[in-house]
Amino acid sequence: MDVSIIIVSWNVKDHLTRCLRSIFKHTDNLNYEVFVVDNNSIDGSAAMVKSLFPAINLIINKKNIGFAAACNQAIKESKGNNILLLNPDTEITDNAIYKTSLYLRKNIKIGIVGCRILNEDGTIQPSVRRFPDLISHICILLKLHNFFPEIKSVKKYYMTDFKYNSNTRVEQVMGAFFMIKRELLKSIGLLDKHFYIWYEEVDFCKRAVNKGWQVYYYQDANVIHHKGKSFEQVKPVLKQSIFNRSMLYYFFKHHSIFEYLVLLILFPTSLILALIVQLLGIKSANSQ
Repeated sequence: MDVSIIIVSWNVKDHLTRCLRSIFKHTDNLNYEVFVVDNNSIDGSAAMVKSLFPAINLIINKKNIGFAAACNQAIKESKGNNILLLNPDTEITDNAIYKTSLYLRKNIKIGIVGCRILNEDGTIQPSVRRFPDLISHICILLKLHNFFPEIKSVKKYYMTDFKYNSNTRVEQVMGAFFMIKRELLKSIGLLDKHFYIWYEEVDFCKRAVNKGWQVYYYQDANVIHHKGKSFEQVKPVLKQSIFNRSMLYYFFKHHSIFEYLVLLILFPTSLILALIVQLLGIKSANSQ
């Protein structure tokens, strides 16, 4: 088995349908299997998969256990040499999965690859970042980047000057299209299930790099991403709270106790600011 494609879905039936159709339409020369893990959707997603795609491996959860834990369920059952974590609001184009899998197979030092992510209008969607640092994340928690988009530390973290026209070694790639070499799992283990949503792929990249593996952006494969369709259903303050918890857990794992405590102190303030940003109708150029 070349690739195991794993999709975690929550109440995005229409996007999931398009995603699955795009996989079967635009994937050739590849021996692959598809897993859909439904996190207790109430929109008929699981029934749709059973009806339209009966050959797919469907895992139905009785509650929303989060992204990382759901991915791990399918990873444990998968057989592919490479594993693709794919968001349900993506659409595959031009044999992107085969191309990325071939690139990963040919480069023995690479453990994780992300491809070029496109918006619906064909423009490039930023999909690489550096690892988190304290200053940029203070700014992000306090929503300063919403009002002052030219803050240097935030721009550095988001890699706003990154050139998306060449295959490049990076620190982390977006989880919307996240291909993993199975040997990496043997080296560092599964995703950390304590991340409910957000930062699980950052943590995974960090652990991989710490073990000497490389993370790459691959520009020769394109995927369309209808960004954030699952979590746009969640109210902003609750979304901010979940984001904060994941950020804090990441800093607890990978940074000093001082940095963790600084961000912890800012937690309540960030919730108030999230509400203000919502009321003012301000939209950040970057997610969170």
